Amino acid sequence: MVAKGRRRRGPVWNSQQVKALRQHLGLTQEQMAAEMGTRQQTISEWETGQYQPRGTSVRLLTLIAERESFPYRVGGQGSARENEGQDRD
Repeated sequence: MVAKGRRRRGPVWNSQQVKALRQHLGLTQEQMAAEMGTRQQTISEWETGQYQPRGTSVRLLTLIAERESFPYRVGGQGSARENEGQDRD
């Protein structure tokens, strides 16, 4: 159980990783958005670094990556806390 006010440390998906995963899957931004239940614009914002995936989106990206044997890093560059205010599901 995680103490109140403390977040569990998990994968941090940066723009390069999101794009690399999408390309590994052979999907367009629109197709990836449809698979994840989000908008194409959101995928674009993640890939350009305007926003960073968080919450359910991070878990979904991680599950997809594991299913497809895509190498991803736990922690990534920068912490979620450093990027607060720039996150977007």
